[in-house]
Amino acid sequence: MTTQVFGHKSPDTDSTGSPIIWAWYLSEIKGEPATPALLGEPNTEAAFMLTHWGLDKPEIISDVAEGAPVVIVDTNNPAELPASINSADIRAIIDHHKLVGGLETKGPIDITVRPLACTATIMVDLMGDDAAKMPTAIKGAALTCILSDTLEFRSPTTTDHDKAVAQKLAADLGVNITEFAAQMFAAKSDVSAFSDADLIRMDSKEYEVDGTKFRVSVLETTAPEIPLGRKDSLMETYKTVQAEDGVDEVLLFVVDILKEEATLLVPNDLVKGVAEKSFGATVTGDTVVLPGIMSRKKQIIPNLKV
Repeated sequence: MTTQVFGHKSPDTDSTGSPIIWAWYLSEIKGEPATPALLGEPNTEAAFMLTHWGLDKPEIISDVAEGAPVVIVDTNNPAELPASINSADIRAIIDHHKLVGGLETKGPIDITVRPLACTATIMVDLMGDDAAKMPTAIKGAALTCILSDTLEFRSPTTTDHDKAVAQKLAADLGVNITEFAAQMFAAKSDVSAFSDADLIRMDSKEYEVDGTKFRVSVLETTAPEIPLGRKDSLMETYKTVQAEDGVDEVLLFVVDILKEEATLLVPNDLVKGVAEKSFGATVTGDTVVLPGIMSRKKQIIPNLKV
């Protein structure tokens, strides 16, 4: 039976590329039939990765069958996975986020969770000498994932090991990291085709703080003026997203990759309080700039207070 490999809902570059990488490894190296899948449409940067490296877009699935063999990558949070995930046969988890709890398995499984910036970095490590056998497109996917999750080594989640793995992949591929990352970020910044609701959900995670359920959204861009130019309509759309997604509030951070800062949209007193209590900010309008804030995983989520 073929194993499905997938990451989280609202797939970013790592949750698009890492299933492709690991499905290749299972199928071609381990001799275990596997196929990558997505839990939604990939974002613009992930779509660029697929086109640039000539990779097929994985099948988009909405749920998993009972007893179906699966490998979960880039998350361990049931809220970010198919509704029937606990009825599937989870074979392995490869991740770089904190443990959330709530997943059930049919038996003992392989779990690898490491404090690195990117799932793809972990996968290269797990492959060992077999990593050298990755074809160009798979190496390209791994490089793109690492540069995306580290924001070209700007993110505070970046480790020396992530950087070393990316530099080796780039050398093998003959890729100039700075030039390639600029192409990636330009693709990520092109959000003109997306509705406000799409932008809010594009790179977002649900997180609860003291009984308040948030959708914590991040837009990483080299052109922050584009989403910020839509701030009024974005904040108006919060109401729709909250009602449809069953959350109490949306927190939308527009991360300026080049200036290494985030702008939080502030539609009401609740979000104003979050900004002041969580980041020591002084809020005087409907936006607030948070210098140095780049990472949802390391800087935003751990500091949230209401």
